[in-house]
Amino acid sequence: MTADTIRRGKNLQVDSAPVSPSSGDMLRASSSQLVRKRQRPAELGAQSQGQVKFKEEVLYLVEKKMGSSRRTFLSSLARSKGFRVEDVLSDEVTHVVAENNRATGLWAWLKGHGLRDVSRMQVLDIAWFTESMKAGRPVTMEIRHHIQDTSPTLTDVLPPAVPPVSQYACQRKTTMENHNKIFTDAFEVLAESYEFSESQGRCLAFQRASSLLKSLPWRVDSLKATQGLPCLGEHTRAVIEEVLTFGRSLKVEEILSDERYSTLKLFTSVFGVGPKTAEKWYRAGWRSFQEVLAQPDLHLNRMQRAGFLYYKDISRPVSKAEAQALGIIIEETVRGIASDSILALTGGFSRGKDYGHDVDFLLTTPDTDKEEGLLLNVMDRLKQKGILLYSDYQPSTFDMTKLPCRRFEAMDHFQKCFLILRLEAGQVDGGVQKDSGDTRGWRAVRVDLVAPPADRYAFALLGWRGSRQFERDLRRFARLERNMLLDNHALYDKTKKEFLPAKTEEDIFAHLGLEYIAPWQRNA
Repeated sequence: MTADTIRRGKNLQVDSAPVSPSSGDMLRASSSQLVRKRQRPAELGAQSQGQVKFKEEVLYLVEKKMGSSRRTFLSSLARSKGFRVEDVLSDEVTHVVAENNRATGLWAWLKGHGLRDVSRMQVLDIAWFTESMKAGRPVTMEIRHHIQDTSPTLTDVLPPAVPPVSQYACQRKTTMENHNKIFTDAFEVLAESYEFSESQGRCLAFQRASSLLKSLPWRVDSLKATQGLPCLGEHTRAVIEEVLTFGRSLKVEEILSDERYSTLKLFTSVFGVGPKTAEKWYRAGWRSFQEVLAQPDLHLNRMQRAGFLYYKDISRPVSKAEAQALGIIIEETVRGIASDSILALTGGFSRGKDYGHDVDFLLTTPDTDKEEGLLLNVMDRLKQKGILLYSDYQPSTFDMTKLPCRRFEAMDHFQKCFLILRLEAGQVDGGVQKDSGDTRGWRAVRVDLVAPPADRYAFALLGWRGSRQFERDLRRFARLERNMLLDNHALYDKTKKEFLPAKTEEDIFAHLGLEYIAPWQRNA
């Protein structure tokens, strides 16, 4: 019943109260009221709010989760724009619109109505409805709009059509082609949020799930498509179902709008600021760089000061062309010190990425006399060239007698230096990455150099090429499946009680009984 109808009814009662109507008048009034009662609300809406423009689409809005008053308002809105909206679910309905309903429960509810063929109906998320209202017409239905029927079918009892997938990233080939980015993006936000909360178990669970989905050569389009896959627990499957149902994760949206998460993400984007420091600043009530830098009693370390000083440059992605230009500079510098030295680009660029946050190099020399001071000499040469903006040198603490190490260590013990270098635009094909309006002819870039002994080079190369999840699973595989201990320093066989030699990455894979996976297939 529309507002106008209600007002007319109230006026009728007020106006007629003092009058004693005749029996004929009463009969006519009763007949009129009966007709009104038999008219469907949809018909009343169409009559009072305009004609139906879109006759092919017959809408039904699910009241569950949406609520009665919101449903009434949205139905009225749709009718005012020329949509036909039914208040009762019937075989005439072509589009069922639901808000925040789980797919399994919604489809079970629809199937319980005894309709001829529920499968012909378009079961849609509220997003399609709101976009259609904004456009003033039915918008094109996309995959993200559809609420999939995830209830079991007879095909669920059949063997999976896809080959078995390993739980270990080191037994999966993961290229840059990600068919499940909509899920992995959500997982990575959740993983980072749990990392900020120091909930390492859940953080790792979402990282493993993300790694698995990245390796799949096909897109997950239903929850049943994930049956038999490892690394997917109750929480990760719930996120997959939510994304399939609504085209987004409500939990992820909640995290992205959370003040604590966004503040910690901002602070940890500064070179030298980790999660613990960011948490400390957040608890102090600081929410921006301006507030942090305005604290008179705050003492930043050298790395953090450099991080703020060159923030605009080093927070901007580094291109492959810039990484290659830096490789030429570093190689020329190293060759001038030790002509027989070996230099390798590692990190994401070695796996085929077009952009990265910094540039990592591994260098070594077979000349043991030059090995110890190699990085210090490189830094001196870069300083003489006038391109060394910042440096943090860490001497080697590597000691073969203390191996094997039975606990995980995030960083190896080789000598290394963390640098910020000045890269001139003329040294890069296409120039350097800059903000519009930046008239400088150069930019600052973070560069990490690691120098292992020559006989440890293969292990260090494997570790520094990444990805992090690939390396984590490679070590887990070695420990659990081969009774071996692997890190950036060595491979130790616990059964034979001996270290296994390796001159190449292929040697290490062979020791582990694994098929060799090329760097460009390690983007786990």
